[in-house]
Amino acid sequence: MPSELIDQGPERRLYRYRPSGKVIPTGPPVLLVPPPAASAAAAFDLRRGCSLAEHLVSTGRRTYLLDYGETRLQGHDPGLETWVDEVLPEAVARVAEDVDGQPVQLVGWCLGGIFSVLTAAAHPGLPIASVTSIAAPVDFDAVRPGGPLRGLTRLAGGAETALLEVFSGIPRASAEHGHLIPGIDRYLTRPMTVLANLDDADFLAQIEAVDAFTEEMLARPGRPAARIYDALFQENELARGDVRVGDRRVALSQVRAPVLVIAGRDDELAPWRSVHPLTRLLPGSPDVRFHTAPGGHLGVLTGRKARTTTWARLDAWLAEGSVRHGLRAARAPRERQLSRS
Repeated sequence: MPSELIDQGPERRLYRYRPSGKVIPTGPPVLLVPPPAASAAAAFDLRRGCSLAEHLVSTGRRTYLLDYGETRLQGHDPGLETWVDEVLPEAVARVAEDVDGQPVQLVGWCLGGIFSVLTAAAHPGLPIASVTSIAAPVDFDAVRPGGPLRGLTRLAGGAETALLEVFSGIPRASAEHGHLIPGIDRYLTRPMTVLANLDDADFLAQIEAVDAFTEEMLARPGRPAARIYDALFQENELARGDVRVGDRRVALSQVRAPVLVIAGRDDELAPWRSVHPLTRLLPGSPDVRFHTAPGGHLGVLTGRKARTTTWARLDAWLAEGSVRHGLRAARAPRERQLSRS
């Protein structure tokens, strides 16, 4: 989808998708938040017809994308404070400024969902209208024994291997091997599945897009994230609702925005049992909802069935935000545009 770079910093690039021209974009803006890995932002714009960004723009949402770009922290292991205290708050403030102060509806996938919830808890004064967390595990102990996360921990050692597609810094061979663990049955039967669907262009286009997305992520080395692994997965702090961010602890009970939680029914990286506990950790939120939808870790966000399940739930949720915060017609962009570099 066509977009414009409207802001950038040491650890972020912020894009604004161009309106479709068929509808007048109104309502609180939507900020798409990926996990901190190279190329992960592409999950929101996987392919035409299965692009959440395309869908949101076509339905009249003012839509923005936070992309971590190709920056690297040389010799530094970023902790949660980098994302929760710097990157995401700065992006939220910039989006709100771009729409004359309207609060922002965050839509985070995988660790992007976790970062979104933690940011809302750590900075209650930020203009956040709501948070949607998709396929974001909060209880590592709920991942089934022998599942992909624990299996890869044994395979490659330590926290380096958690969450596979979205984290980086692991050896490519280990990542590729681990990528097969959660779906080995589907992997072995894939040739027959492809042959049986040779007349389904949409099915083949989806397979091609997912393959390209996975290959791109495995091909790009990423920054280390050992401190994030330790806090969220090895120590399982998030499941207790109280996480160390920098030199302080952040309690999820401080979240004051409405929160929508969605889990994939076939997600073995973040099974619904590891996602659902978030709903009991948000007593301060005025509205917490939980839904499941078909698909695995990526499919629940942007699979073919997501168009009538996850996206439909999200549409209704965002529409409620528009009712709460009003429908303001978008003004003409006034600020300078930053060129892509």
